[in-house]
Amino acid sequence: MSDRLVFETASASHVGLVRTVNEDSLLARPDIGLWAVADGMGGHGGGDVASKAVIDALDTIKRADSAAELLAQFERRIIRVNAELRAFARSRQFGAIGATLAAILVRPPHYACLWCGDSRVYLWRGGAMNRISHDHSEVQDLIDRGLLDPAEAKTWPRRNVVTRAVGVAVEAEIELGEGRVAAGDRFLLCSDGLTNHVEDAEIAAALGGDPNKACAALLDLTLQRGASDNVSLIVVACESDARTIRAEASWRAEAALAGQRPPRA
Repeated sequence: MSDRLVFETASASHVGLVRTVNEDSLLARPDIGLWAVADGMGGHGGGDVASKAVIDALDTIKRADSAAELLAQFERRIIRVNAELRAFARSRQFGAIGATLAAILVRPPHYACLWCGDSRVYLWRGGAMNRISHDHSEVQDLIDRGLLDPAEAKTWPRRNVVTRAVGVAVEAEIELGEGRVAAGDRFLLCSDGLTNHVEDAEIAAALGGDPNKACAALLDLTLQRGASDNVSLIVVACESDARTIRAEASWRAEAALAGQRPPRA
């Protein structure tokens, strides 16, 4: 079977039912194998600017000849926009501004998941879902150290405090996870506006179907539960390229037929 895949993308971003400004930004570039969600922090004129700056920087990435080149371009953009956001904050006398980030790079048969903060990446495969990213947040640190259980974390006063974000530190600390991508895989990238209201089991139940329906269902569920923050999500469905499958099937059929023909005199 060929490694060639095609991607179907569905996305949504909503200001929510409490906030007045949407500080989230999205990027879907299936043509180069890049998807990203950025969640701004720093208030109006800060958070929205930061998330847009991160996404605009990533949108300048060009088609790459290898997975390594694609990753290198990504890293260069993050280094640059991190410095630009810090300079912008100093020039406007802001406190820290920045953006959490969740992104995937796909160059079959490989994928890379990159994240900073508490925006997340999930992978649904064969009916089971795993969270690839691991939150960079105060509450996750407490859970990891055994000082807080996940049930308590839902109401912890500082549950929204992140420990990493692009634009805050001198060097942006981006964590990387990687693996092999397969036909039938579904990726979900989202801001914490979704996961604050929707459980992982509910996300898994939605991801098995049509990407557009999954995206709409998860957004609707968030809104039904109050949508206390901006909510943004991208669903990426990875499927075998039907043209490649047809070509391979035709080649096999012709090869089999040729094998049955009597040799020429």
